[in-house]
Amino acid sequence: MSDFVSHTIESAPEGSRGALAEAQAKYGAVFNLFGALAESPVALNAYQTLGGLFEQSSFAPAERQLLLLAISAENGCEYCVAAHSAGARMAALDAQAIEAVRAGAPIADARLAALHGFALAVVRQRGWVADDEVEAFLASGFTKAQVLEVIVAVAFKTISNYTNHIAHPPLDAPFEATRWTRRAAA
Repeated sequence: MSDFVSHTIESAPEGSRGALAEAQAKYGAVFNLFGALAESPVALNAYQTLGGLFEQSSFAPAERQLLLLAISAENGCEYCVAAHSAGARMAALDAQAIEAVRAGAPIADARLAALHGFALAVVRQRGWVADDEVEAFLASGFTKAQVLEVIVAVAFKTISNYTNHIAHPPLDAPFEATRWTRRAAA
């Protein structure tokens, strides 16, 4: 197994230091994911840029966290599920929805269930979502712009999910309370 370092601002390559300083200012810490991504200034900047763009999406904060949590759970990313479980709580996402995503169970709220289902379809089908699934998503009250914003969420989380799978950064202390273990493949 390759040893990836979770860089600090001081140990990071020069091209990553500014982005890590931004993360420190925004979150109050340089989380281990950011430190791992810092090995490549391109990867870190891509992740932060996509994250910033996704924050500008038309989804409410709780819906954004549901998307990030759902995509991370589908990709089996233990680090990101823990982090986005904490983020979902902070964004006041319904507790039942958080636990349902973590457990692979149905979500009671119809709108959130539709959002969750569409995100899973995009990930599982690698974007080859059937027209009737797109139409069902739109019929649930979402827009064509939001169809595309789900794709942005998938791109954003793919960077962090895959980085975590390869680099194995340790879970940060603030996310310990929401630690998650991926389900075994069926």
